[in-house]
Amino acid sequence: MQRLKTFVNGHWQLFAMTAVIFALWQTPVVIPLKILVVYLHELSHGAAAIMTGGDIEQLNVSPHQGGFALTRGGSRFVILSAGYVGSLVIGMVLLVLALRSTADRIVMAVLGTVTLLATVLYMRDAFTIAFGAVTGAAMLACAKWFSLAVNDMVLRVIGLSSMIYVPYDIFDDTIRRSTLRSDAFMLAEEFGGTTIMWGATWLVISLLVIVVALRFALGQHSNIDFRAKGPLTRG
Repeated sequence: MQRLKTFVNGHWQLFAMTAVIFALWQTPVVIPLKILVVYLHELSHGAAAIMTGGDIEQLNVSPHQGGFALTRGGSRFVILSAGYVGSLVIGMVLLVLALRSTADRIVMAVLGTVTLLATVLYMRDAFTIAFGAVTGAAMLACAKWFSLAVNDMVLRVIGLSSMIYVPYDIFDDTIRRSTLRSDAFMLAEEFGGTTIMWGATWLVISLLVIVVALRFALGQHSNIDFRAKGPLTRG
């Protein structure tokens, strides 16, 4: 009991953030975060195309939390597999860096720069361009003008939102609604197996990624001291 109490006291902010995100999940407040995770999903498809010798033609996100990545060349199997798992890995890397490093401003600046570059190079429709431009500029402004603690908190919120959204989205798109033309549906269509099989595989992988990342990231404490004037320290 004492160990549990110590654990909760050392990480109560993370628990509080997670509770707030869950509480607001079905409200318009969280929609920008959901669209951001969709953007990371499509960016992961694009990155997989480039890493396997292909190119990105276009990235798209919509206000209805949908999106697509048009790619040419590369490994179709890797590209289709990269969306859900890739966006989760990006989110978890952001969370781990926030929890285990003091490079929060640098990480935020890199994320903002990548978002602006993706906007210029690959986004074509008005909503996607506006979302990418505003999001990227906001990230750079946060890195430049806000404290290390604030940047740390924002990265945690993005990471936690990815951790919550991706497994739910995998279940909803590939298992609960297996007839939907999802990444898993196209993977089954092109390489065999079933939509549910691929969806279940990604779901297991995503949960394992979350467990491993949290075990690595959580030390004795993770709470942010917003009153601290010096560098943050990690437990």
